[in-house]
Amino acid sequence: MSKMTGSQFISETFKGYGVKHLFVMPYVLNQVMRDSEKLGLRSIMCHSEKGAAYMADAYARISRRPSVCMAQSVGAANLAAGLQDAYLACSPVIALTGRLQQIKQQRNAYQEINHSGPFSSVTKYDGLVTSAKELPFFLRQAFREATSATPGPAHLDFYGIDGSFVANDTAELEVVIEEPFSRIPPFRPEPEISLVLEALKLLAQAERPLILAGGGVTASGAENELLELAEKLSIPVATALNAKTSIPWDHPLSVGVPGAYSRECSNKIVCQADLVFFIGSHTGGQVTHDWRIPPAGTDVIQLDINPAELGRSYPIKLGMQGDAKASLRKMIEQAGNSSPGKQWLSSVKKQVSDWREEVSQYVDSEEIPMRPERLCRELSDSMPSDAVLISDTGHSGVWTGSMVDFKHPGQSFLRCAGSLGWGIPATIGAKCAVPDRPVVCFTGDGGVYYHLTELDTALRFGINPVIVVNNNSSLNQEQGGVEGTYGGRSSLTDEKWILSELDFDKVAESIGCFGIQVRKPSEFEGALDQALQSGKPALIDVKTHIESIAPGAWLPNN
Repeated sequence: MSKMTGSQFISETFKGYGVKHLFVMPYVLNQVMRDSEKLGLRSIMCHSEKGAAYMADAYARISRRPSVCMAQSVGAANLAAGLQDAYLACSPVIALTGRLQQIKQQRNAYQEINHSGPFSSVTKYDGLVTSAKELPFFLRQAFREATSATPGPAHLDFYGIDGSFVANDTAELEVVIEEPFSRIPPFRPEPEISLVLEALKLLAQAERPLILAGGGVTASGAENELLELAEKLSIPVATALNAKTSIPWDHPLSVGVPGAYSRECSNKIVCQADLVFFIGSHTGGQVTHDWRIPPAGTDVIQLDINPAELGRSYPIKLGMQGDAKASLRKMIEQAGNSSPGKQWLSSVKKQVSDWREEVSQYVDSEEIPMRPERLCRELSDSMPSDAVLISDTGHSGVWTGSMVDFKHPGQSFLRCAGSLGWGIPATIGAKCAVPDRPVVCFTGDGGVYYHLTELDTALRFGINPVIVVNNNSSLNQEQGGVEGTYGGRSSLTDEKWILSELDFDKVAESIGCFGIQVRKPSEFEGALDQALQSGKPALIDVKTHIESIAPGAWLPNN
């Protein structure tokens, strides 16, 4: 042990766990920023606490390592709001905040509220640190909690409005790094061999088996194992949004994304299956479209690293606790070559092909303003082979989930798990994690308005992502609901979903970024090339058709 300040201990701990960036709002733990920068870490000063949380979320997900965001006491609730996305995405984000000492909490302190409420619903772990000597326990525990079982955010509240009470405090401390908790997953448990054999038996007996891969496949790095098992057993694979790139887009066993943000054919195929094998999936409301896809009563096998998830949403014929990569490898080793009925495989392939034919009129459309389906085709064809695509939620999530094809095995996809506006900050955070890869955001004008200011953050710190804006000057996703409530369209309803016409490329240029506008499908590829080569944060404003509404999800008995 040696005597050191809390700030020195925190900084050295971050360094030991492989943290390279801190996403912060002023002013909080300035001492930690100073000391960590001496160790080679970089502090990214953001324009909003939610932006900082979103950056940390994407950073953690693309790197599969814990990330850090920080805010002082008055901004803590805003940081908690941003952690909602990390929590829903099972992202190992560690959030640090300042708070006034307890004696001041009960006396109407300026800008102060109780932090336990905001953070309790969006974190796995919430600790209060009152002195430097408490840091070894709380900080290591935060890394353990963030990375273990189902990953998720951890929060530490430090005495001092900016955490300085703890940061400046001194104690005899020893920096101990528990290396497994510097990544996800920290360990790779496997199911018992008897369960593996039983799962293989059930899959072989099914006439119409289907694999539904979730985000646990991506978090585990199990894409190769998933494909190998599917090919060995000749079982079609549907993917949650978080696992969209886990099987090649044109593979004959690829079904696409089911659920709320889905293709019609994907939902139909999942509903036709007589056995669904969920791998690393929460079986939550989005991927199942509120637990209707597959229908209740469908036979289910479920594999998850967290046993608490087994059978949570669907009663299971068989549950297996295990890491996706290790468990699928064990299944591959025990499996013989088998195949369900050729009729099932032919039907799946035909339904996917028929869907592509059905949407081709939109995908190939030369309409001006451009249709979003055509924009997705252009993006699919133009993205570099090692690109990372970040998608906002709402229509952006539907379009990228259903229409964007990832045509190279080195491409990655991150989707917003909750709040509109996540896209721009998340893209900046992802670019920090993988600076040598092209990082592209797909968002709409509605999403851009939330955190457009973070383009300045990207510019100041030399972070150069590309933002693609599906700009139809509207929130047309809301049109139907508003007009249904008001009994038809009027000026009163229009003001609730039609936005001002704005050239976002010009706004980006005014900040000092690269901006370019696209009005024709043929212009997109060249615009993306220019944006990627600009050496600046870049925004491509794509003018699209206001009447192009993303289709609603297919449901049984529709």
